[in-house]
Amino acid sequence: MSKAVPIIASDIGNVATIRQDEFNRLKGKVVVSCQAMPSEPLYLEKCMAAMMKSVVKGGAGGLRVAGARDVKNAKHLFDVPVIGLTKPDIIPSNWQEIVYITPTLKEVIELVKAGADIIAFDGTMRERPNGAKLEELIKYVKINNRVSMADISTLEEGLNAEKLGANILSTTLSGYTQFSQNRGNGPDFELLKQLVDNTNLPVVLEGRIWEPEEVDKAFELGAHCVVIGSAITRPQLITKRFVQRG
Repeated sequence: MSKAVPIIASDIGNVATIRQDEFNRLKGKVVVSCQAMPSEPLYLEKCMAAMMKSVVKGGAGGLRVAGARDVKNAKHLFDVPVIGLTKPDIIPSNWQEIVYITPTLKEVIELVKAGADIIAFDGTMRERPNGAKLEELIKYVKINNRVSMADISTLEEGLNAEKLGANILSTTLSGYTQFSQNRGNGPDFELLKQLVDNTNLPVVLEGRIWEPEEVDKAFELGAHCVVIGSAITRPQLITKRFVQRG
């Protein structure tokens, strides 16, 4: 017999409006993804806090962070909207075939308790662990007056997430699923345009953004905001671009 899912009831007043206002603050802004794996030097709590402080000082309009620890710190330290998600400590070798970004209700509950304004999760149509259903995650986020962000890789997935009630679509997983391979080395502007033209939801461009000009193009195509990670907060990848020039 399955256990009843707890509903977080700590929010009071017109919280739904407040959370939506937080998302509206991101319009036309650059959001910086501050994440590190436990095996990486920057994973230390003080390092991640310093990274977040640095990008906010540089003008980041919001933060996208992984795990309850960094969500709590982001909400405590900074007055910017916080997108929260979870990832496993070790990414499996078959990562292109499985759901690993905020895969089940358990992780969503953790992020709600931590105070994330926006909950990001894999919004594809693939099978989730432990029989979890995408619609259950979206419903839970809504009940708890947060904003739901569906990370997707194709137009079909975006249309499905919209149908299930997601608030935002993000191109995060384009090029990183078995359904979206060979998308090139740059941002998926084609998918961005498809989502803008064929859905009624705000669309976020995320993934393989390395140049300021790409941010300009994203906004020209109708992106609500742009999320940048590796080009700003992954020193090992930035270094490789200079070392492995060929």
